[in-house]
Amino acid sequence: MKKSRKVIITCAITGSVHTPSMSPYLPVTPDQIAQSALDAAEAGAAIVHLHARQPDTGQPTQDPALYAQFLPRIKEASDVVVNITTGGSPVLPIAERMAPALKFKPEVASLNMGSMNFGMYELLERFKEFQHAWERPYLEGSNDLIFRNTFKDIEHILTSCSDNGTRFEIECYDIGHLYTAAHFVDRKLLKPPFLIQSVFGIRGGIGTHPEDVMMMKRTADRLFGDDYIWSVLAAGRKQTPLATMAATMGGNVRVGLEDSLWDGPGELAQSNADQVRRIRRILENLSLQVATPDDARETLQLKGRGNVAF
Repeated sequence: MKKSRKVIITCAITGSVHTPSMSPYLPVTPDQIAQSALDAAEAGAAIVHLHARQPDTGQPTQDPALYAQFLPRIKEASDVVVNITTGGSPVLPIAERMAPALKFKPEVASLNMGSMNFGMYELLERFKEFQHAWERPYLEGSNDLIFRNTFKDIEHILTSCSDNGTRFEIECYDIGHLYTAAHFVDRKLLKPPFLIQSVFGIRGGIGTHPEDVMMMKRTADRLFGDDYIWSVLAAGRKQTPLATMAATMGGNVRVGLEDSLWDGPGELAQSNADQVRRIRRILENLSLQVATPDDARETLQLKGRGNVAF
């Protein structure tokens, strides 16, 4: 009997897309982030994608001192692959965004493949009350917000981390981002295997129609052939449908409260682990196996948890 394919589940624990008051279940403090990551790993996530937040306000931050409060705890209690963002927040300068990845030298770091409009202002139609003074202006201002990721920025991140053995979750929000990734492959700054994370449903990027998913996959196949590993994340209510679609097309999946606060129509997900368990059930019902952290390390040719700096 042919061996069942193993699907890598990445769980995005917390992030800059949603603000804390939108859900009481979003982890904010270092203790909450650590515990949520460990729970997601126990539920079946092979990789946890991590941001940090100011504990008192929930504001996105790339302060390495806050990362230092949860990274060692996660490593001590789990063999999960740790993925540190270099995105951080659209309002942070590049030097701040990449500081944690430089300092802690993780097995994986995320890397956005292009500047883009990054509109979150439509969330104001759904959420009317906020806990902190910065939240409403942050959302209102996103109709005039460009998330900067220039060619120079991308080159700087790639070359700065080149000696650390860190591989990248290449986040592609549109077709042009795939071509940007191919450009850096041609310049030998990206080396296979590439983890291409196709991102759907952010205002300013590609949409969530099944044709969009198939077009991203076809383009990546043509540009990267057998040199890449494909994964999909979708924002909001499309998270589970598009993750399921990607899995049936031979891809891997990313879920988590960074990308969607929901577990069903009008129903908030109560934890990252709940979202992992939900997609895991779907994968197993499709007769697909869920990859372990060591499976992910083998597939992505990672340097191993013993070679990080935390």
